[in-house]
Amino acid sequence: MTDLLGNFIDNILFVLQRITWLSVIDLLLVTAIFFAVLKFLQDTQGIILIRGAILLIVIVALMSSLEVLPAFSWMVRNTLPALLIAIPVIFAPEIRRTLERLGRASSLVSTGQTVSGVPHVIKSVVKACTRLSERKHGALIVFQRLDRLDEYVGSGVKLNARVSPEVLLQIFYPNTPLHDGAVIISNETILAAACVLPLSSSGVLTESPERQMGLRHRAGLGISEVSDAIAVVVSEETGSISIVDNGRMIRRIDPNRLELILKALLQIPSAEKGVSGILKKVLGVLRSRGETNL
Repeated sequence: MTDLLGNFIDNILFVLQRITWLSVIDLLLVTAIFFAVLKFLQDTQGIILIRGAILLIVIVALMSSLEVLPAFSWMVRNTLPALLIAIPVIFAPEIRRTLERLGRASSLVSTGQTVSGVPHVIKSVVKACTRLSERKHGALIVFQRLDRLDEYVGSGVKLNARVSPEVLLQIFYPNTPLHDGAVIISNETILAAACVLPLSSSGVLTESPERQMGLRHRAGLGISEVSDAIAVVVSEETGSISIVDNGRMIRRIDPNRLELILKALLQIPSAEKGVSGILKKVLGVLRSRGETNL
């Protein structure tokens, strides 16, 4: 036991004696990359795949190290290249989503482009959501930003109507032809109603209380996962208002907070374009998320 402890201490001292500043920077970079990847995959099916892959690698490594299983060891050595090729295929949705987000960020930084968001449109949506919440009428309103949603617009009934509280209230009145599905808004126009959106595949929905969400909440999360759109959801059961952005949901917000969050997410004033404007926008969103209930 003493020899094992002595060898362990000697090995640690051997490693510490050879650590340099470059080694520390190297370790920090690798750690930061792993942290960023795991943070991005948090609450997605990807993290479950990673756990399974790690467990499989450990089991295979242990079994292939046994000299009594030469045929199994040979099979592992020859199938390893195929497994490395399979990893990008398995994680294709997560990789694509990451590249899309990087592309959106670069376009905003380079052009300072203003995303869709007109003050009177935001006020109209907030007013409509307030009345829908009081009446417990379910609603799903999606704001198109840089990513075009033509595929989902085509799945509904095209309206090309000016945004107003009255139009939204009429669309989401129970048992009317257009009340099921989502309304998609671009700038000052309601592009379509009764649109079919993709349902979320996020692991958040397997946890309480999000697992009790209805289809509107799942669709709101889904559209924010495949695009940069923002969704506002009014619950038909409780009348509570939620807002979804980038696969994250802020629940049970009042109309005043809804207006502030929409302004922060949808508007970049012309005097604050570029990187400084984006940073101010992000700080505003973070402040508004102080009481986020995920």
